[in-house]
Amino acid sequence: MEKFIYDLSVPGRRGVDMPNSDVPETALPQEYLREDLPLPEIGEPEVVRHYVRLSQLNYAVDKGMYPLGSCTMKYNPKVNERLCRLPGFANLHPLQGAEQVQGAMGMMYELQDMLAAITGFAAVTLQPAAGAHGELTGVLIMRKAQLARGQTQRYKILVPDSAHGTNPATTTMAGLEVIEIPSAPDGNVDIEALKAQLDDKVVGLMITNPNTLGLFEQNIVTICQLVHAVGGFVYGDGANLNAIMGIVRPADLGIDVMHFNLHKTFSVPHGGGGPGAGPVGVTEELAPFLPGPLVAMDEDDEFYWVVPEQSIGRVKSFHGNFGALVRAHVYIRMHGAEGLRAVSEDAVLSANYIQALLKQRGDYPIPHGDRFCMHEVVAQGKIAGAEGVHTLDIAKRLIDFGYHPPTIYFPLIVPEALMIEPTETEAKETLDAFVDALTDIAREARADAELLHSAPHTAPVRRLDEVRAARQPVLARHAEE
Repeated sequence: MEKFIYDLSVPGRRGVDMPNSDVPETALPQEYLREDLPLPEIGEPEVVRHYVRLSQLNYAVDKGMYPLGSCTMKYNPKVNERLCRLPGFANLHPLQGAEQVQGAMGMMYELQDMLAAITGFAAVTLQPAAGAHGELTGVLIMRKAQLARGQTQRYKILVPDSAHGTNPATTTMAGLEVIEIPSAPDGNVDIEALKAQLDDKVVGLMITNPNTLGLFEQNIVTICQLVHAVGGFVYGDGANLNAIMGIVRPADLGIDVMHFNLHKTFSVPHGGGGPGAGPVGVTEELAPFLPGPLVAMDEDDEFYWVVPEQSIGRVKSFHGNFGALVRAHVYIRMHGAEGLRAVSEDAVLSANYIQALLKQRGDYPIPHGDRFCMHEVVAQGKIAGAEGVHTLDIAKRLIDFGYHPPTIYFPLIVPEALMIEPTETEAKETLDAFVDALTDIAREARADAELLHSAPHTAPVRRLDEVRAARQPVLARHAEE
């Protein structure tokens, strides 16, 4: 088992030789000193080796396939990292005046325009720090726009049960009420159920398209028209933009406001809590309510900050997660319009290839396997002849085969869900090997279910009590433990 840093401590060893101080010495206030903080005493080689060993235990997209559905754990091109570390970007200070950061503002201005062109919206804010943050921004914009119309009686947000999981939480955070709309048997929104909820109390509808079943909402234009007919807005959750980017513009379908996850679709690193970016695009009608400041350009091609006249206010300190914005800008510029369309086409092709293989082999049911999926396929961990084996067991066993498990038990409307999203960068051979692993696991489940119940067997940490870990987290280890 991997030792903790305290276990390596030997009294008297030193890992660093501090330079002589070049400022006058001053006694530290006693309240800042802790006698109960026995720092480990370790030599430099041991420290370096310890942390390198730990890093090699981590799974990463640079080590293997990351089929993590919904979150689009994409491969992150290394050129993104190189360019966002250019001194002119990396060494900026957020309090510098606009006249000193014209290059950075120009990059942001271009990114606003490029995201607007990709999605069809009239204006874009780069402030939100993540997808859920973009959702909240969008719902607050819809709410304020309704109030500006004098529609004070509106309090309902309609959310299909196939929408992204954060939509209900976002609605509640905005002080509005969630009304769930069920799916029809074909995986689309139940139109009659939607009509039954449409009245003058509706602020808007939040819809994910493609939805979390991995399906394109075939009635999206009709849905938008129905919501608009009662004075509501349509919020598009952009979590799955990776499937339609460059093929269809959400605003052209009738979407009024939408966030796009730069830390998903546009290859910015994702995970570990961020930093991410969730810019929001809006129609011309909603542009006055965007959070500010935005980047604007005057007739002399000089960039300046502007706050829309009815802005909901600032939603992020300074100007968003700037490094994430640079990475996304590089990704878009490298691909161009044709390249971005190819990204979506390849992502959809990869997911449908996996769906076809799984259907052919017949080990894992696919609830909507009669339809083409989009960028992800939702299967079920219900293996015939292995009734005691569940999706969690399959996911844990995948670790032994060298794969990070896909999203499991989501969407909630699919029992024993396995949401598989291969993205566009995986080779056919990699997809074949992944499905082969799932096939082998199904064979094992029928022959020896306990092998799956006790998995993983090769990971540095075995199966944990995940409920207890969530409720009683231990975030640090102390020397005496």
